[in-house]
Amino acid sequence: MNTLNHIAIIMDGNGRWAKANHLPRTAGHYKGVEVLRNITKYANKLGIKCLTVYAFSTENWKRSMEEVSYIMSLPKIFFSSYIKELMENNVRIMIIGDRDRVPEETMKVIDDAIETTKNNTGLILNFAFNYGSRDEIVKAAKAYAIDYKDGKVDDLSEESFNNYLYTKDLPEVDLLIRTGSQMRLSNFLLYQLAYSEFVVVDTLWPDFTNEVLDECIEIYQNRKRNFGGRDETESN
Repeated sequence: MNTLNHIAIIMDGNGRWAKANHLPRTAGHYKGVEVLRNITKYANKLGIKCLTVYAFSTENWKRSMEEVSYIMSLPKIFFSSYIKELMENNVRIMIIGDRDRVPEETMKVIDDAIETTKNNTGLILNFAFNYGSRDEIVKAAKAYAIDYKDGKVDDLSEESFNNYLYTKDLPEVDLLIRTGSQMRLSNFLLYQLAYSEFVVVDTLWPDFTNEVLDECIEIYQNRKRNFGGRDETESN
């Protein structure tokens, strides 16, 4: 059975769900928050060590001011409603992404949740918030170049480069799930997903359930993971 420590999810389809249900896009995002709560608890119950969710990308600033403002309010909605439950379930909060452009009030809410849950030892719920993978890689390369110039490092390898990424303290991503049927990575964890298994489902994120997660995990468990090597059970 394949090891499954880290699941990453591109939570796509909130807007399409809202449109299909004749609701404003904000309603789709709110419903998505409720789904994330359920999936977090279930993933924790399954023994998953880390769940990284793509909450807001560096490209999402292009959306309407109304929608962006609402998304920036979602951390307060999520944590004010569920922080007690997260503590009861031993969930630890983390964030990856560029903090500088995020409104101070939003960042404070997230930092408070990180501080409150920092000693929890269960599932890590890792929010990719104002995150862009190309930006992450460029920043990592710049940070390495500075350390190299200052004599703090003398060689660059995959192992040492990992130390400059946002995800340096997290396990390798085993499974990427994208909801909403779109077949693209959308600038998400480009470096980290090199040998992850991908599962794309038609289900829109607000309709995502524990049962759909189980189906994705089953697909993952039935995959043969060779990491570039040859499967000796196959013929030439």
